[in-house]
Formats: sequence, C-alpha cells, structure tokens
Amino acid sequence: SFSLSQLDQCYDSHCLLLQLMLWFVVLTDQQVVVKVEEGSDSVILPCKTTPDLPEATTVEWTRSDRELMMIHVYSNRSDHLKNQDDLYCGRTKMNEDLLRAGDLSLTLKYPTERDSGGYICTIYRDKDILRHKVVLQVKGQYRSEVIFLCLCTEPFPSWAKAVLVLLFLLVLLVVFGGLIYNFRHYFMSGECLLLHYP
Repeated sequence: SFSLSQLDQCYDSHCLLLQLMLWFVVLTDQQVVVKVEEGSDSVILPCKTTPDLPEATTVEWTRSDRELMMIHVYSNRSDHLKNQDDLYCGRTKMNEDLLRAGDLSLTLKYPTERDSGGYICTIYRDKDILRHKVVLQVKGQYRSEVIFLCLCTEPFPSWAKAVLVLLFLLVLLVVFGGLIYNFRHYFMSGECLLLHYP
C-alpha cells in the first residue's frame, strides 16, 4: 500500500497533468431540448457563455446525430459558410456582436421534420474548447412539404464546367453522326450516278 507521502506525490503529479489537460479542453455535457411546430418562420437553438469573448474565438454549429455536417461557422468576426451543408444553405443566422454578449445562439429558418436531431455548438476560445448540445424536435403537420431551394454564392467548380463542355461536344457528335447516317444513301446514290454517267 502507498504511504501518505507517496500518495501526496502521486496526487500532485496527476493533479498537475489533469490541470494541463483541462487547460486545453473543457467539455460541458449541458443539453437543451427545443420544440417547434413545422411551418414556423424560425427557431432559436440556444448557446450562451461568458460575455466579452476574445476576437479570435471560433464558433462551429454541427449536427451530432449524423456524419460530420457543418451547419454554421463563425470565425474572425464573420460568418464562414463555404463548407455549410446544402440542407442549411440560406437558413442559418447568428446574432450580431455575439462575442461581446456571449450569445452564440443559432437561428434556423423554416424548420422541417428533417431538421429534428442533435446539434452541437463548439466554442474554440483561446486554449479552451467548450461544447453545448441542443436537441431540436420539429413536430410535423398534415400538409404537403414545402421544399426551399437556394443558390449558394460559391463559385461553379471547374470540373463541373469541363463535364458540361464534354457533354455538349458529345451531343453535337451524336447529332452530326445521326445526320450523316440518315442521309448516307443520298451521298452514295450521287456517287453511283457519277460513276455510271455515259
């Protein structure tokens, strides 16, 4: 068995290691359940922390019940929606001056049943990582579903342009080949007339 002094030494070394680990990562298991009716204009997924956050703070909203699905990213005092999932394009918004207020809540517009599930707000603050979980429950209504379409302001990929050009050339080739095939007897008959003309 350990002596009291050995136990104190062991405790001090492990305590220091634990403090260092907690200095880099702080996880909170807080969970909030939010309920809303489908057809509502919007719903707020709450996430609040201490005010006056550093300007270098990064906030990420993701889905926790699916493979990595990026919902909204706030970093360097602006939104970064390049990697936002298409399902949430044009439907998310965060508060202005959120770092000063410490209110990192996410507003989700036009919630539908497919939005139901777990969401995680991850806050990268200095050397700390804070997590806050929100469970959204969208109650459906007996009506036809409205599908919201939006065009994200992302540049059209170069590979997609190349595919479109190749498809266009392929269509032209098929049309041209079909015309030659259909009118081949005209060309052949004309050649025969020239050969047999006295």
